[in-house]
Amino acid sequence: MIGHNTLVVLLGCAALGVAAGVVGSFALLRGRALLADAIGHAALPGVVLAAMIVSLLGGESRALAPLLLGAALTGVLGLLALRRLTASGRIRPDAAIAVVLSSFYALGTVGLSIAQTLPGVAQAGLSSFILGQAATLTESDAILAGALALGCVAVAVALFQPLRALCFDEAFARAQGLPVRALDLTLLGLLLAVCVAGLPAVGLVLVVALLVVPAAAARLLAARLPGMLALAAVFGAVAGAGGALVSTRFASIPTGAAVVLGGLVLFAGALGVSRLRRA
Repeated sequence: MIGHNTLVVLLGCAALGVAAGVVGSFALLRGRALLADAIGHAALPGVVLAAMIVSLLGGESRALAPLLLGAALTGVLGLLALRRLTASGRIRPDAAIAVVLSSFYALGTVGLSIAQTLPGVAQAGLSSFILGQAATLTESDAILAGALALGCVAVAVALFQPLRALCFDEAFARAQGLPVRALDLTLLGLLLAVCVAGLPAVGLVLVVALLVVPAAAARLLAARLPGMLALAAVFGAVAGAGGALVSTRFASIPTGAAVVLGGLVLFAGALGVSRLRRA
């Protein structure tokens, strides 16, 4: 039998998977998928710093809301650093991502080591943000993460037509008078929000896989964008809920790893079906 708290956590992870599938599809088509990796690693210093500040103020360092806020702030700093590095054109985007990813992760790792020596922070379980652990989520944590994820889905659905034009033909979108820059920033914002929402369950190392794998699997099977979004949402939900269930049943298995492996099984199946179609 699945307890009430476990059920809520599974539903929250499923909602996260839906959001990752939808937003990841747009990011994949736009060529922004790997930004999730930089955002995820850039979030670690924010999580650590937020826990320290909350503890110094006498609050509960385990509280998820301030930790996610800290993650979002340093995630934004990571994105700004990427834009700054690539603005001149002398540094390629892949190199800039590597620089930002490693720099912020190193800073977060040092902060994590310091945090472990502070009595009020040492018991916060911050290390679970690296590989994810759904078993550590409370009901309120799962509801918060799930609500944030579903909010991202709502925004993506509301902007479906403009985002489709942006991803497939930017020149056409400009010709139609669409605010391309604002749409691109919105997509980055959605990517940031999904990454931050997924940190407690999937972890910063593997959150990029949850955004990329379901979308890539759906891309193999769907010829049109609506079908791709629907399939990616289903794949993401199955991987998210399935991985969380495995992790809650076997505490030694990180949720992020279980979610990614589940997604890779779905991807392998989609790859097999697509090859059979072409045969």
